[in-house]
Amino acid sequence: MSKKTIGDYAVIKQIGQGSLGSVYLAEHRFLKKPFAIKVLPEELSADRGFLQRFEKEVAMLATIDHPHIVKVHQVSFAEGVYFIVNDCIVDTVGETTNLAQYLSNKEGGLSEEEILQIAAQVASALDHAHPIAHRGLKLNNILIGQGKNGLHVTLSDFGLSRVIGSGAILSRSFKAITELLALKLDDRYTPGPLDMSKFTKLQLSFYQNYAFLAPEQKSIASQKVIDAKADIYAFGVLIYYLIFQEYPEGFFEMPSKKRSDFKLNWDMLLYRCLQADPEKRADSLKNVMEELQGAAQSSARRPILKPQEIVRPEYEQDPGAIFQQEKVVGRYQAEPVENIDVEPVLTEMIVINGGTFYRGSNNGGRDEMPRHAVNLSSFAIDVHPVTNEQFVRFLEAMGGEKDGNNNDIIRLRESRIKRSGGKLNIESGYAKHPVVGVTWYGAIAYAKWVGKRLPTEAEWEIAACGGPEEILYPAGNNIERSQANFFSSDTTAVMSYPPNAYGLFDMAGNVYEWCQDWYGYHYYSASVQEPNSPKGPLQGVYRVLRGGCWKSLKEDLRCAHRHRNNPGTMNGTYGFRCAADVC
Repeated sequence: MSKKTIGDYAVIKQIGQGSLGSVYLAEHRFLKKPFAIKVLPEELSADRGFLQRFEKEVAMLATIDHPHIVKVHQVSFAEGVYFIVNDCIVDTVGETTNLAQYLSNKEGGLSEEEILQIAAQVASALDHAHPIAHRGLKLNNILIGQGKNGLHVTLSDFGLSRVIGSGAILSRSFKAITELLALKLDDRYTPGPLDMSKFTKLQLSFYQNYAFLAPEQKSIASQKVIDAKADIYAFGVLIYYLIFQEYPEGFFEMPSKKRSDFKLNWDMLLYRCLQADPEKRADSLKNVMEELQGAAQSSARRPILKPQEIVRPEYEQDPGAIFQQEKVVGRYQAEPVENIDVEPVLTEMIVINGGTFYRGSNNGGRDEMPRHAVNLSSFAIDVHPVTNEQFVRFLEAMGGEKDGNNNDIIRLRESRIKRSGGKLNIESGYAKHPVVGVTWYGAIAYAKWVGKRLPTEAEWEIAACGGPEEILYPAGNNIERSQANFFSSDTTAVMSYPPNAYGLFDMAGNVYEWCQDWYGYHYYSASVQEPNSPKGPLQGVYRVLRGGCWKSLKEDLRCAHRHRNNPGTMNGTYGFRCAADVC
């Protein structure tokens, strides 16, 4: 779709494509809130059967409300196409990750604990929606994110297979497979290997979708009703794929034969789900999951009979071997190096109780307007920025200045940390100074290492203000050089100046501090309409920085002042502090 708008939504980019239509990341033009737009195939507008099903059943989909099912907000028709407006499930950098993409980045496959997490959440979603069946479960419509307790799984495209209709899906699928094999009406197909590089996303989606179909869905002559039992079968295919990274076809071996390291009875789960006859499949995935987690592998599986081992005779060593000398140069073996675990030096934290606060300013920069209320949950924040002595331990644990995605963590020549002879050391007198030269990626990586996170922009500003009272600076309605390190020549040791009303040090001056959020010039207009725990725009170019630095002017130290830069930027004025959720 080349159009930049559809209805009241401005299209940002395409994030998915399949036999059920195309998915776009879009923003509501008035609410300034991101959504996922599912644009259904255009040819459906001429299908009377589709129009009848659409009007009858799509309203039912909007009633499904479950933490592991993508919420449907609106269904509409505009510019000749029907589209469905869903919640947009994205990660911290504004990207959507489905299960297929997640698995492609997992070398060595998933652990049994990860498989159990995914299985439990998918099973809960499928059972909750009953009697509405998904009928199109596959890797691409299972979205993966991070929750408080690990992986968070969300199902998309719920019930769309029934609304669109089997005929429309089959016609689009057959078109995709015809293009894949490069067939023409007057050509004969010549068997041979397929060129996988020519596969389109739609063709790959067809192959994946076909593997998850239950036998009654694949049979043209089948008179059986396609209901939630088809989802039970697809769930079994999903579990098999998560364990073996391949689809079950023909006669396939069970986990007990190939994954002896697994403790749970996955054989039982597959047996209860992958039955050709729908009537023989489990009625509820909840019961299957309870049975799976209630019985250990050792007690639930049948014993596997092993053939008797043949013990070969041991022969006496050659008596003359002691007189033989091997005339070769010995191999060099490096001396073993002892691995020493590096423990972090943690910072004391202050808990700020949740409530309603005001942020922004009507008298500051245009990006600070309007001043408005936000509702925040309780959170904890470090009493001072991360210091050089704390960050150098993190670098020792990392073994370098790059993270796992090859992003720069810090530029040492911009900092007071130096590397000499392969060892890291801090310039004399700077151990207690805030670390500088750190990128946003480095701040994120350090926070994860110590089990924390970066504060959101809203959390940082509320913490800087020191309370519900409206003040200009963390020190009050005025600030002097005796109250903060600004308009000076260098950083100072943390906690050298008085704290604010919350007991937090260096909220103004010393170093700019990275926040979690993307920066949006007009974001506060949207935050007025979405005041609950705002986390910034969905995506952007710059990340937010707050607080001013050692060489800033007084104006930059205001609580409401906003600064930003590219997340990979490194200079001698950028540092950070960590935050954490409060249960």
